Amino acid sequence: MRTAIATVSISGDLREKLAAIAAAGFDGIEIFENDFLAFDGSPRDAGQLVRDHGLEIMLFQPFRDFEGMPEPQRARVFERAERKFDLMGELGAELMLVCSNVSPLCLGGIDRAADDFAELGERAVRHGIRIGFEALAWGRHVNDHRDAWEVVRRADHPSVGLVLDSFHTLARKLDPGSIRSIPGDRIFFVQLADAPRIDMDLLYWSRHFRNMPGEGDLDVLGFMRAVAATGYDGVVSLEVFNDQFRGGSPRTISVDGHRSLLYLLDQVKRTEPRVAFSVPAMPDRIAVSGIEFIEFAADQREAGELGGLLRQLGFRRAGHHIAKDVELYRQGGINIVVNSEPEGFAHSSYLMHGTAVCDLGLKVEDAAATVERARALGADLFEQPVGPGELKIPAIRGVGGGIMHFIDDRSDLGRVWEIEFDPVEDSQAPAEVGLLSIDHIAQTMRYEEMLTWLLFYTSIFRTHKTPMVDVVDPAGLVRSQVIENAEGSLRITLNGAENRRTLAGRFITESFGSAVQHIAFHTGDIFATWERLTDRGFEPLEISPNYYDDLGARFALDGERLERLRTANILYDRDEHGEYFQLYSPNHGEGFFFEIVERRGGYGGYGAANAQFRIAAQKRALERKSVPLALGQR
Repeated sequence: MRTAIATVSISGDLREKLAAIAAAGFDGIEIFENDFLAFDGSPRDAGQLVRDHGLEIMLFQPFRDFEGMPEPQRARVFERAERKFDLMGELGAELMLVCSNVSPLCLGGIDRAADDFAELGERAVRHGIRIGFEALAWGRHVNDHRDAWEVVRRADHPSVGLVLDSFHTLARKLDPGSIRSIPGDRIFFVQLADAPRIDMDLLYWSRHFRNMPGEGDLDVLGFMRAVAATGYDGVVSLEVFNDQFRGGSPRTISVDGHRSLLYLLDQVKRTEPRVAFSVPAMPDRIAVSGIEFIEFAADQREAGELGGLLRQLGFRRAGHHIAKDVELYRQGGINIVVNSEPEGFAHSSYLMHGTAVCDLGLKVEDAAATVERARALGADLFEQPVGPGELKIPAIRGVGGGIMHFIDDRSDLGRVWEIEFDPVEDSQAPAEVGLLSIDHIAQTMRYEEMLTWLLFYTSIFRTHKTPMVDVVDPAGLVRSQVIENAEGSLRITLNGAENRRTLAGRFITESFGSAVQHIAFHTGDIFATWERLTDRGFEPLEISPNYYDDLGARFALDGERLERLRTANILYDRDEHGEYFQLYSPNHGEGFFFEIVERRGGYGGYGAANAQFRIAAQKRALERKSVPLALGQR
């Protein structure tokens, strides 16, 4: 099956768009007429430019307000079509999209529309051109793919076929199963787009909020399964109107688009028994059992400071790398690596971001299969020299500039800690404070990059996304969405910052794009953990007393329990499934922090209602910290 993308889907002029589309791996394009009209060359020049990039013009669009027009408008629209056929001949395009009429002059009637298309087909065939009819969701008389198919069927012309668009079907909540009865050879082209579920005018929704398959809430998989059941083996293309995409990097959006198509087609191949098209071979989505390790990059001095902080949190220094300046800290099932090696990727990361998380190690079902699937979906592999006695651990470059390594139990990878690290006898090792595992990590990015991150995780790993929520920062909103596995052993919160004045935005700005802003550890008894931390001088983030006054009223907490929460600066949330407790460390650097959580019962959230109070407390702490510095500089 060949893949394409509409030029309207990405930013830039035609040359920039074609370069990005070709680099992403597409076979061709839908050329949107406005992109050609803005081009500073002839139609032949434009067509040659497309071919020079190794691409094909698979669709010319749109041709509007055609069927059902009264005279004299009907005669004029056929004259206009003839001019477009000549243009397409010079471009080297052989398929034109005709979208259903929205003109108030349009006359209804399936037979009238069919007669118009039969005549258009006769004219088109003389130019070596085919016509595809698409039902716009807001078409005046034809706004349903079933009616569009009936027009095509009655036109009964070999050069007239159907164009299906997932948005126009799914936005109107039409059953995509009705597509299964359409002969596959009468479907000339398939366009795909997803979208968040929003209750608004269909045209406005379509023109501003579409996104890539898998990034929204529409059942694009069900739609494409129905298309596959017809035996269709033609072009599958993306037509995505999105304000953010038009202002974003054409290379990034193109890569996302190609990844989304391959991911979708792979899902269809695995779930629909009758599939005529071929899909690049790749392993199925990879099961992840959790985060095996988190690696920080630091220099020698800051590595010592970070080590001291980890020891205060109850981590013991458990190992030293056999060949590198890398330390392993452990508590419960948590592995924290601190890398102060003066060369290699971690050092480059430190020079760019300062002390920050540079690498995530995921425990997966099959490390080799993970890399194979990631590569098939366009991810870049990562390698650096491996020394004597070291393991070659499969890795890819993740989103945000970091690295992801993969550990499994199928080989010696499961013994990495005993193979690559010499054990350390720490005579002053602190007593553990009850931290058991990594509950979740929070990655922060610009809001317009969130969909890229979401698609990366959900297409490679066996994970799902939760609904997006708004986190209130005193300086603006932060959009938050969670990626997690079914077992809850892998949880990653994605936080999209819309401006640099929010805590998340400040973190991105000050760390030059560093992604992991906080790490949440799980404990079985948060009050016992707090007591042990307090014994060793730990001072938690100070929460406003007003929060606790309101908390008691909202949840009808008894006085003793409320006082325990207040004294420990522990935040609290509850739903119908269970309870959630949160304890925060102070900020480190420009907004990085640790969190300690306890889940009771079946609570599966992240305390979103508490976020604005936590952020306000963190900003107060940052302001207090900056005052002495400012006075000293004067």
